[in-house]
Amino acid sequence: MRAITHRFLQSNYLSQIRSYCNCSIKPTTIFLSQKACLQDWWSRKCRPSLNMKEMELLLGGALEDVGGFLFRPDLKYLDPFVMLDEFSVSPPAGFPDHPHRGFETVTYMLQGAFAHQDFSGHKGIIRTGDVQWMTAGRGIIHSEMPAGEGPQWGLQLWINLSSRDKMIEPRYQEVPSEDIMRAEEDGVEVRVIAGEAMGVRSPVYTRTPTMYLDFTLKPGAQLHQSIPETWNSFVYVIDGEGLFGSLNTNPVSAHHLLVLGPGDGLTVWNQSSRKLRFAVIGGQPLNEPVVQYGPFVMNSQAEIDQAIEDYQLSKNGFEMAKYWRSEN
Repeated sequence: MRAITHRFLQSNYLSQIRSYCNCSIKPTTIFLSQKACLQDWWSRKCRPSLNMKEMELLLGGALEDVGGFLFRPDLKYLDPFVMLDEFSVSPPAGFPDHPHRGFETVTYMLQGAFAHQDFSGHKGIIRTGDVQWMTAGRGIIHSEMPAGEGPQWGLQLWINLSSRDKMIEPRYQEVPSEDIMRAEEDGVEVRVIAGEAMGVRSPVYTRTPTMYLDFTLKPGAQLHQSIPETWNSFVYVIDGEGLFGSLNTNPVSAHHLLVLGPGDGLTVWNQSSRKLRFAVIGGQPLNEPVVQYGPFVMNSQAEIDQAIEDYQLSKNGFEMAKYWRSEN
């Protein structure tokens, strides 16, 4: 049985970029302050078309943020995950044109819609309950902007790619809400974004073996979810409060992230009077060096330097960036 080894809430990290962003930033948790790294990134003129204000917005992590977590490369118990961001963004804020290389992003809309487009011509709307699994691979430039009035709410997870996959061609897996596998039993409902739970399996292909499960427990319900013993895993509480790992622990409420220790599974109890919603996310560790610099996640500083050069010079995967600007 897995126990909770770390519990995180509250950080003033995003308040440090409040002055850069014309937005409202709510209490958040980030247990890696990459302020120095981000400031260094911001100081570089990566593309003449992006002014400093735009770079600060898109690399700050999120606008009108509810909760963001940047995972330290030396935290082996979170490998292969890089970041989890719970965002709540209202127009005109958003995530304008920006690059990625070396990892995957999983965008899961909880409420509202986001418009996505990239430099290869791919575009679409991610709506409530939809999932977009984007493999950045060798390079992609895209924009992600709210597609409705008021706050657009969702989660974005960054999953590292192994060294052999970091320079593959970009690809998308897009799963509309109605195609996400579901199961319900004894007051427990699950939406299986990746992996398997309660007898149903997601059709999503994961290059890095991953589980991503969205659970809702009615009052009085209990869940036991198995997790491969060799995988790292964590829980993110979306709404309500519950007991995780043991009946003798204190209830955990929304916007907390719980890192799980060794074991073969997790037990959760909802002893409150309202529904509990949380995500269980786990993955097979890559056990490789990780160097993250803004939107690039590679294995060495030399590879980071090459990614920056490729982006600046529109080469090695970024060729189309020279002529492309999003319509947002």
